[in-house]
Amino acid sequence: MKGKRIALLGLSFKPNTDDLREAPSLQIASTLDSLGARLIGYDPVAGKAAAKKLPSLKVVFDPYEALEGAHAAVILTEWEEVRSLDLSRVSALMRSPKLIVDGRNVLEPRKVGAAGMCYRGFGRGYGREQGRSQAEASAAGH
Repeated sequence: MKGKRIALLGLSFKPNTDDLREAPSLQIASTLDSLGARLIGYDPVAGKAAAKKLPSLKVVFDPYEALEGAHAAVILTEWEEVRSLDLSRVSALMRSPKLIVDGRNVLEPRKVGAAGMCYRGFGRGYGREQGRSQAEASAAGH
C-alpha cells in the first residue's frame, strides 16, 4: 500500500448527511494511512468535517477528481453521485491495478469489469468472472 493513491468515495455514515459518527470511512482511512497509502476522499456533504478529523486525508468535492491517478477506489457511502459514475471515464482516470472495492454493492460487477477494472464487492464472493472484462474472460477460455 505504501505510496499507492486510494480514493475513498463517500465519507459520511450514510448518504444525504454529514454525520461521521461511527462512519466506517474514518477507521478505513486510518488503517490505509498507517499502511502508507496516499488518501483522497470525496463526499459532497461531509468532506470538510472528515478533513478535520483526518489531516492526512485530502478531500475533494468531485468524485472524478478523487479518482484521477488512483490505483484503487473504495466505495464507503452510497451517494447517487457514486452510483451514477461513468465507468469508462473512471477507468481512463485510474492507474493500474484499477481496483474498485464496493463496500455498498452499488455498482454492477460486470459493468466495472467491462470498463477494464477489477471489482470486489462485500458479500458477493470472488467468482472468476466477477469484475473481469469480456476480453479477459474470453482470453481465459470462459
